[in-house]
Amino acid sequence: MKKQTDQILTERVAEITRRLRKLYPKARVELDYGNAFQLMIASILAAQNTDVNVNKVTPVLFRKYNGPQAFVDADTAELEKDIYTCGFYRQKAKAIQAVSRMLIEEFGGEMPTTMDEMLRLPGIGRKTANVVLGEAMDIASGIVVDTHNLRLSRLLGISEQKNADKMERELMQLVPQKDWIKYGQWITWHGRRVCNAKKPKCGECVLADICPSRRVE
Repeated sequence: MKKQTDQILTERVAEITRRLRKLYPKARVELDYGNAFQLMIASILAAQNTDVNVNKVTPVLFRKYNGPQAFVDADTAELEKDIYTCGFYRQKAKAIQAVSRMLIEEFGGEMPTTMDEMLRLPGIGRKTANVVLGEAMDIASGIVVDTHNLRLSRLLGISEQKNADKMERELMQLVPQKDWIKYGQWITWHGRRVCNAKKPKCGECVLADICPSRRVE
């Protein structure tokens, strides 16, 4: 019975992948960045915030602080002002300086290129590590499971997990590794553009006919 269920899930995920690949051929992380380090910093700023708001801050921020050493040397109060509009600015300034300091002390100022190394950085979890490794380095170490992926995976009947790490492990068994990077991006784009949490556009959704949670319109 389990093999049959696994086969059904694998086929459903394959069909979802096929449709979203066609719908979002240019899907990417929507944070603006110039290198892997900048994407990591932008991801820290994006917590409890929107990519749009972060993208308003980072152009000036990255001109002012051009690398890990610049953030370490920064006056913390001034850095807090620079990122104030991103919310939780005190915690985020502390996190940025801590991760920058460890990059210098443990990695010679260079970005790690493996999941295990990324997870050694303070405040960096699997989601941010997957974003940076996948988007900036094209390294498929896992699948980004953000709020959109958590929600859509349950709605689509792919997973019942509420824990992001547990859901990621399930998805990694269902999605071919060659699609790990893009799959997370496709789901995020669909969650933002069509399957909105408050008002899903089921009538416009290319997945409606295979979605057990679709609403009749």
